[in-house]
Parts: sequence; structure tokens; C-alpha cells
Amino acid sequence: MEMTPAPLLRLIVVADLKIARVKGAWDEFDQFLKRQAEVQIVAVDLGSGLDFASLRADLVVVLGGDGAILRACRQMGANQLPILGVNLGRLGFLADVSPTEFREQFARIQSHAYHVVQHLMFECVVTRGDGSSQSFLGLNEAVVSSGAALRMIDVRLAINGEPVTTYSGDGLIVSTPVGSTAHSLSSGGPILRQDLAAFVITPICPHTLTNRPLVDSADCTFTLTAPDAPEGTTLVIDGQIKLPLAAADRIDIRRAPVMFQTAKLPGSSYYATLHRKLGWGGQPNYGTRL
Repeated sequence: MEMTPAPLLRLIVVADLKIARVKGAWDEFDQFLKRQAEVQIVAVDLGSGLDFASLRADLVVVLGGDGAILRACRQMGANQLPILGVNLGRLGFLADVSPTEFREQFARIQSHAYHVVQHLMFECVVTRGDGSSQSFLGLNEAVVSSGAALRMIDVRLAINGEPVTTYSGDGLIVSTPVGSTAHSLSSGGPILRQDLAAFVITPICPHTLTNRPLVDSADCTFTLTAPDAPEGTTLVIDGQIKLPLAAADRIDIRRAPVMFQTAKLPGSSYYATLHRKLGWGGQPNYGTRL
């Protein structure tokens, strides 16, 4: 019986050539892909800010670390495509395939032998005291930080309009499950399975020890205000977008209308990744430093 050929694999490649190690990896990667007959390169973004609005592809291959993936999924906006991260950074939870593993597994990738997992993203709306507003898409977390203020701040939390509590300390983190292994974890927050539909609220160095991390449904709207915010108070989204906050500003965080999509190769396991990356069997594996 005649075998049906595998469909053409359509790829978009994202690599920021301003980073020397990424540039070196791209040179090798480019040559490798040119030797693959059943691959169509739909587009390549080498740091110019590709417009994903009308692009269609099977995979977006991102060279770099988790930060590169955070930028890429935000860049996609409403057109979220499955991402396969090739880790050139240090502690990559999202970019968990090494360049060697990518080449070794490429026959499986080319035959579409991977599955796509969808993860919660958030929409962060900042409403200023004058009524103007801005909306941002995020994957990991939104952080209200005392930052350059160098003093304790009070952050009020309301959920679905109901006042919950005021956190006094260095700030407050609202994180997705994907972001639970990032800033939230370093501040004492819990690790959430990445496929949960929930947010975790983690105080940063709380002045009151009874203020502990809180987990609630992703169907809620989380409202943050800092009515006594000193100069230097900052909203940080995914560690990459930084906005100054004033006392009259309001932040609303809710489930985004799109989902982050990640491609998982056969044999991949979330707990195996935690075991490897967090050093639960020994020392943390920080990989290669950029």
C-alpha cells in the first residue's frame, strides 16, 4: 500500500541576533534547516519585530531562553501559534529543548509527532487617574513593586470587586500557573501545574506574616490599587514592560481571550522538567549562560 507523505512542516523562526550566542546558534540552525527538504520557512524574525497578525504556521521555533518566548507570545497578540523553545539561556522552563535535542528529535518534529498544550495568559488593564487606559497581554506575571521607591508600599487587592486585603511590603505578584515558577516562586509562592485555570497572588516580603500566597480561579478579575504609592512604584509585566504607577491608578488583571500554545515532544513531562530544572535530584541545572 502506498504511504501518504507527511504534510509539509511550516515554521516561523524567531531569534534575536543582538545577542551573540543567539547569533551563533542561528547560523548553525539556518544551515540545518536548509538541508531539510520537507520544511517550509514561512518567516524569520531576527529581532525586527515581525507582524504575526496574518501568518499561519505549524510551529514558531524560538531560539533563546524563557525571556525570548515571553516576548514572542506577546508579539503574536491575538494570533497565538504553537511555540517550540530551543534553550540557549540558563534556567528555561518554557524553552526546554536544547539545540542538540532539536536536531536529534527533528524527524519527529517534521512528521508532526508532537502535541500542543494550551496555557492561561492574562490581560492587564491599567486605568490612570485621568480615565485613560492601556491594555497589555502577558504570560508570566504582573508585579506591583516598590522598586526605586525603596520603601514599603500598601497594595489593596479586590477580587470581582470585593475587597480582600491590603498587602504591606515590597510589592505584590499576580501570576499564572506558567509564571508560578518565576518571580512568584522566588518570593515563596506555590508551584502550580501549568494547565490549571488559576492565578496565584504572592506578596513580596510582606510586613504581616499572616499575608500568605492566595490561589483563585482564572475566571475572576483581580484589581490592584496603591492609594499611597510613593514615587518610584512600578508595574512590571513579564519582567519586560515597566510602567510607573501613581496613587490614583488602578490595575485590573483577568484571563486573556487567547491562550499560550506550547509544543511538547514525545516523552516530555512537567514533573520531569521540575525535577531537572530545580535540582530536586541534586543540584539545579542552570544550563549555558547567555
